[in-house]
Amino acid sequence: MSAALLAAGCAGVAVALLVRPPARLDRTARAGVSPRQVLPLVVAAVVVAAVVAPGAGALLLVLAAAGFAGVALVRRQRRRRAAEGVSARVLETCEVMASELAAGRAPGECLDRAAGSWPPMAPVAAAFRVGSDVPTAMRDLAAGVDGAGDLRVVAAAWQVAHRTGEGLASTIDRVAESLRAAAGTRRVVAGELASARATARLVAGLPVLALVMGSGAGGDPWGFLVGTPAGLGCLALGLAFGLAGLWWIEAIARGAEEVA
Repeated sequence: MSAALLAAGCAGVAVALLVRPPARLDRTARAGVSPRQVLPLVVAAVVVAAVVAPGAGALLLVLAAAGFAGVALVRRQRRRRAAEGVSARVLETCEVMASELAAGRAPGECLDRAAGSWPPMAPVAAAFRVGSDVPTAMRDLAAGVDGAGDLRVVAAAWQVAHRTGEGLASTIDRVAESLRAAAGTRRVVAGELASARATARLVAGLPVLALVMGSGAGGDPWGFLVGTPAGLGCLALGLAFGLAGLWWIEAIARGAEEVA
């Protein structure tokens, strides 16, 4: 039992390295260390656990697989939240540009101000200064940054305004109105999906509560799960079904958000 607990602890340390590196590794990551460079540390931790506790190899494998799947799920959720933040910044940038253009400011000055408030817009402002294609720069930014897809609409409006001679201020203002409406729809959809996501997380955590209650009632469910072949099989299936359910809910929610 102690060997199993030691293996579980080592596996937990390995997964923690992927979820949130310690302070020293975090500072190095800002200098350019990717998760793939941290992966050897994770492998080393798993190997040490297997050597120290050779009888807990199956448990270690189950925990490591579940940990990697959980880390992938957490990263996916973080990317989704980051994309939502970028989408909000695109809308804010479009609204600021519309108001400044309506106030009579030059397009280049508006782009410079937008780049000052949101640094990813700097290549677009630079493209305008050198006389390059601004809509193409916007489309490149939309393709390279998650959540910046609405810039394609701004790029199309910019291009149409220059080709037809229509006022850029009124065109960007109409784009800002459409983006506000789309953002409102996405907020409604996100609010409707929040309950489904919360329910999925609650259901995924119920087995842990059941194990705690079983231990408090005088049983030994943890010993069965980590100390017997049948228990390891139940543990592997339970983790697999729980993580698959969370992935499924996230996939459905993502599809609904993309349609919205």
